[in-house]
Amino acid sequence: MSLAELQALERERVIGSYARLPVQFVRGHGPRLWDEHGNEYLDFLCGISVTNLGHCHPRVVHAIQEQAARLMHVSNLFYTEPAMRLAERLSEASLGGKVFFCNSGAEASEAAIKLARKARPGGDLVVLHGAFHGRTYGALSATPQESKQAPFAPLVPGFRAVPPTPEAIAAAVDAGTAAVMLEPIQGESGVNVLSTETLRAARAACDEHGAALIFDEVQTGMGRTGTLWAYEQTGVEPDLLTTAKALAGGLPIGALVTGPRLADVLVPGDHGSTFGGGPLVASAALAALEVTEHPDLLARVIALGERLHAGLQRLPHVLSVRGRGLMLACELDLPAPETVRRALLEHRLVLNATGPTTVRFLPPLILQDADIDDALARFAAALAR
Repeated sequence: MSLAELQALERERVIGSYARLPVQFVRGHGPRLWDEHGNEYLDFLCGISVTNLGHCHPRVVHAIQEQAARLMHVSNLFYTEPAMRLAERLSEASLGGKVFFCNSGAEASEAAIKLARKARPGGDLVVLHGAFHGRTYGALSATPQESKQAPFAPLVPGFRAVPPTPEAIAAAVDAGTAAVMLEPIQGESGVNVLSTETLRAARAACDEHGAALIFDEVQTGMGRTGTLWAYEQTGVEPDLLTTAKALAGGLPIGALVTGPRLADVLVPGDHGSTFGGGPLVASAALAALEVTEHPDLLARVIALGERLHAGLQRLPHVLSVRGRGLMLACELDLPAPETVRRALLEHRLVLNATGPTTVRFLPPLILQDADIDDALARFAAALAR
């Protein structure tokens, strides 16, 4: 179908919850996408940090094809080997506790909130200004952004939002706090890196009052910042960790990983997910983890991130650059949404605007130096108008 036909079908049959850009992608390979006319694009968004290994990574594709021909779904009333193996791999690669599987980052947030509330019944959750944890009701209640929350009030009670500073967190946490929930790098609000002092303050406050520390690594995880999890670069370990997005290389999956202390809080009947950890997505995730965990790839992410960071700083109209690894954003003295649209339609570079002047870069982790230079040239052309 043509783009015009798809747009007409959307207007007639699809709930209007997305503001799509006028491009139809039909094929992807590595860091590149192609539209229905055969035009090639350089993808520096990765489906919002989902295709971290590039489009259609051969090992992920092979795992999906092999598992799809064998078994795709039986529900969590029964055992499947891929789910158990994935739980083992995730636990060993992170907090050492147990894993709950779901289908998205928002669902992982819901699981974390429920676990923390059961561990301390009636307890509040402290969340941070600028956070984004998802759009389901619990996750939305943990996302203190007026534009997202106001149309859907009343929200779930018991969430307290504070500035992302050590002093504010220390003052907010007390004996009635169930958890502090935060992103080590706030993605949707513009790649705002929380200071190590802030993370340490959250850890100390939770330890003092027996609260759980939850790290939302839905966007920062799976190698995005140069280590498998962003927390590994901070010296601060959470009690609970949420992951999703890139975990299965492009298929929908989410997971909550616990440390040992909270591993057995949830019991049969407390929570569930019909599709969570199904054999197809679990097989894809095992393949994606195997590729992502390679130390050469993670070291390369850091080097590529430094190259992209330095290149962005040299461009006209770029006021500042922030982030870590291949999770970067720049502030412009131009309107970001218009710049992103021009980059896509005129220069075939896929980016994302997270604010009026903020452009976010989430490219694949498998880039070559030449891909970075190509993207910088395309972005410079978009900035030149």
